[in-house]
Amino acid sequence: MCRNIKTLHNFDPPAREDEVQAAALQYVRKVSGSNKPSKANEEVFMRAVDEIAHITSHLLQDLVTAAPPRDREAEAAKARARAEKRFGAAA
Repeated sequence: MCRNIKTLHNFDPPAREDEVQAAALQYVRKVSGSNKPSKANEEVFMRAVDEIAHITSHLLQDLVTAAPPRDREAEAAKARARAEKRFGAAA
């Protein structure tokens, strides 16, 4: 769906509120087809972002797993390595 939405479940430390909000914003942008809503749609757009962030927070709190929590730094390093392989080294 949207490559900018990152996995937020099973990390140590857990996902922060700003990460959940950013994922919700990306989702609403993708679904609405609008990066920045018009003034007429701004209230509905932001309400959707807030509601999706709220539900996402509940989802993350309620999910259970037997897997050990993932390390944020290790996952970020893996993502950088994948990006370097795909796009080449940054100049």
